Order: sequence, then C-alpha cells, then structure tokens
Amino acid sequence: MAIASEKPRMNPSKKESFSSNIVASPGGDLTDGVREAMAVTLRGCEELIPQADWAKKLMKSEASGVPLRIKLGLDPTAPDIHIGHTVVLNKMRQLQDLGHQVIFLIGDFTSLIGDPSGRNNTRPPLTSEQIKANAETYYKQASLVLDPAKTEIRYNSEWSLPLGSMGMIQLAAKYTVARMMERNDFHDRFKAGTPISVHEFLYPLMQGYDSVALKSDLELGGTDQKFNLLMGRHLQQEYGQEPQCILTMPLLEGLDGIEKMSKSKNNYIGITEAPNTMFAKVLSISDTLMWRWYTLLSFKSLAEIEALRKDVEGGRNPKDAKVALAREITARFHSAAAADAAERDFVNRSKGGIPDEIPELSLSGAPLGMAALLHAAGMVASNGEGNRLIDGGGVRIDSVVISDKGLKLDAGTYVVQVGKRKFARVTLS
Repeated sequence: MAIASEKPRMNPSKKESFSSNIVASPGGDLTDGVREAMAVTLRGCEELIPQADWAKKLMKSEASGVPLRIKLGLDPTAPDIHIGHTVVLNKMRQLQDLGHQVIFLIGDFTSLIGDPSGRNNTRPPLTSEQIKANAETYYKQASLVLDPAKTEIRYNSEWSLPLGSMGMIQLAAKYTVARMMERNDFHDRFKAGTPISVHEFLYPLMQGYDSVALKSDLELGGTDQKFNLLMGRHLQQEYGQEPQCILTMPLLEGLDGIEKMSKSKNNYIGITEAPNTMFAKVLSISDTLMWRWYTLLSFKSLAEIEALRKDVEGGRNPKDAKVALAREITARFHSAAAADAAERDFVNRSKGGIPDEIPELSLSGAPLGMAALLHAAGMVASNGEGNRLIDGGGVRIDSVVISDKGLKLDAGTYVVQVGKRKFARVTLS
C-alpha cells in the first residue's frame, strides 16, 4: 500500500499475461461502451492483469447494470500526500465517472504490521495513535480527487480484527513460504542475511484478504504492489470468489524528471501546498516531463492532449500547454479562482514584480547582517546558505540585487526575496 519502486519476482509459471491492445471478449466483439471503458482503464497504466478478464467483467456489468467494485488501499503512514500519490486516485476517479463503485480502503490494521514492499530491512510498525492521526487527513485529501458522494470508505480493521488467531492461522495455510520468498524484497534480504520478521509475511496475506472481504473486481496500486495485488487474486480463488483483476500504475517522476516524486528528495508538490507555490512548481518541470504528467495527472481526454501536443509541435509555445496543466492541477486542489490568482502572481514575478500576498514578520537586532536576517526569517537553513545565495545573486531587497555579504540593514521595513519564489516583508527593529 505504500508507494515505492520494486519489480516483484513472481514464479514464471504463475505470471499472467498483459497486452497493450484492447482485446475482444471471448463471446464476441466489445460494445462501444466497454471499448471506451477499456481505453480509460488502460490510459497511462503499467499493467492490467488479466486484460481479457477485465473485458468480461465490464461486459457483464454493462449487461446487468451492476457496477463493478474497484478497490484502492492506502496505509496512513504519513499525514499528507503529494500529487505522485494521486496517480492511482486519478485512475479511480476516471473509473468512478464511468459509473463503477470505488472503495477507498484505509489500512488501519495493516499499518500495525508495516508494509515490507521495497524495503531492505524491517519497517517499524506505526502506533494506533499515529495511524488514527494520519487517517483523519487521508480521506479529506483524497476527496479532492474522488467524488465523496460516490466513494465507499472502509477500514480493514473491520474484518481483520474479528479474524482472530484461529482465522489468521487458517489464512496463513493458504499460501506457501516458497511462494512468499519469490518477492524481490524478501528474496534479496534473505540472500543478504538481513533479518526478516515472521510478521512481515502477514502483510501481503492481510492485504489479499481485504479483497476477499470486499469482494473486489479490480484492485489498483503502484508497480511496487504487484505481488500483494496478485495475492488478492489467489486468496479470492481460495475462498471460492471470482478473482479480481489488478491494475498497476507507474510511479510519477518528480520535478527533476529523474527520481520518483518523494518528499525526502524534495522534488514533490504537496496537494495542500499554497496555490502560488503549486502553480509555480508545475511550470518548473521540463517540456518533456509535461506530457507524461498530462497523461497521468490531467483529466483532459487523450484526444485533447494529443491535439495540444500537435499544436506545440506545430510551433505553439510549450509554455502555453504547461500553464494549462498548472491551472488544472491548482484548480483541482484549491479552486479556479485560486488558479487564476496564482497565474497572475506568476506573471507578476516573472516580470520582477512582488506578489500581492507575502508573509510578514518582525525581527529585532538592527542593524542586522544579510545572512543572519535571511536565516532569522526562515528563508535559508543557515548563514552559510545565505552567503552562498548572495554570492550567486539570488537575494534581493526591495527588488534590488544584493551582492555585498557585509551589508547590514538598519531598522525599517523591507521586502526580502530569495530566488524566484520566496518573499517576505520584514520589519526590523
């Protein structure tokens, strides 16, 4: 349920096929509605397993009028999510808009175990208090993407706690240690002599059991979750259910266009970040990365995106397309009015202007050196960083570039700018 990067090792005889082409159902050609649903499903995805089964489920749903149950599980391991996490949420919303039932599953029980996916050591489990605190913000943030009125919210403690020790033993009997060791993380840790705790084997079992409890038709996850998602298919068969299909989505590259989006790499956009910051960060990505973000993050149709791409190839400024993407993302997590204001702010900054709204603070100690002032204002991490920015011409006072590291400011009010995005109105006394 965590987002990481791992290609799971599966037994070749157990692998299920994937084709990037939309397939026809064994009973005949797909209807136009199902063909459209398949195209929506496949957009930007890494794998759909097995594709033919998903086509059958869609055909059955269309004929019966019964929506399919589509599950996404997230462990509340942190209080906030960034737009990289919303790649799977966007896919959920697309399927939700087709009329299917989406289930937003909060892994309050599995968080107590700790997801070993992509780990080279045992992940410390969260406390109940941490889980509760994080879960309180998770769905609120996810609702910025999903339609809350059409979303079923569940917690896996509902069925995991009543399972009890007897049920846990019976569940564990449905999978072998040999198959469990096919996972990349377990296999590599075992080979390296790195400890593996027995409770870590329970995680994929419990995540798989979630699919049994929810009778899911499709489960979504990042590419790192493939093993756990296939576990759900296996357990559903063990419990006499029609197995779910699985849909894995790629990991979104961050602002640098190289590493996966991550707070630890500081290449992320938090969905609760200020509109002006969010807008400016989207505009900072490369022209190449922009099209991948369009595919994975935009709600525009593929036809609209392709038309925009052709316009750019025909000579239109790619910045126009990037501004449109920045507006869409900012409006989604804030509002259209906020996106408009953020665009005006960005234009103002690019012309060397000062934003309409900037933080205001008061400092004492005048006269105060420039590096010390920047540090005290929280605009740099240290005096050394402040001096380096001054040397590089990255600091302005009242729109004037400061090059003298020895400059001291007397009492007064100043507009301080660091780089292109950081501003503060500082009153020094």
